[in-house]
Amino acid sequence: MKNLFLCLGIFLFFVSCKKDEKQSILSSDAAIHEKVKELYTIYGRSNEVIYNHPISGELFSPNLKRDLEDAINASKADIERVKKSDHPDEKPLIFEGALFSSLYEGFTSYKITSVKIKDNTAEALVAFEYSLASPKVVWTDTVCLVLTEKGWKVDNVTFDKIGNSKDLKTRLTAFVQITKQ
Repeated sequence: MKNLFLCLGIFLFFVSCKKDEKQSILSSDAAIHEKVKELYTIYGRSNEVIYNHPISGELFSPNLKRDLEDAINASKADIERVKKSDHPDEKPLIFEGALFSSLYEGFTSYKITSVKIKDNTAEALVAFEYSLASPKVVWTDTVCLVLTEKGWKVDNVTFDKIGNSKDLKTRLTAFVQITKQ
């Protein structure tokens, strides 16, 4: 009888662990959806917000936050350089077009189609649509996230083949390099 209770106890322990693991994955999935929604709600419509508000350490990984800040600071420095130059009517290097999306024009709608979690990283596939042109344009970008001690953070965005660069980090690095020329 003791052996029966012992086996039953061990069985229930493993079943409850499996349930906690599934619950953890489901809560991670919801947290990832929330981070992607935050990214495109705050930064998806206009680049103006990146110039006028601090880059969020709650949303972006430390590496991506640094890359964004480096690019923004390079752009602000170029704006000041042009203002003080002999040709203040020249156009400074600024972020134009949608920074966090493949299509320069941005998007009119988006939907998270899937989330894949592996260890401390995740990929959220995001289907976009731009319907202000005919025919409408559709594409899929991948938001890459990392799990930190403070939760999921956006670490990069891999762009669809319609984009002019392979991912956000590459775009930011190229922008900074152009400002140094």
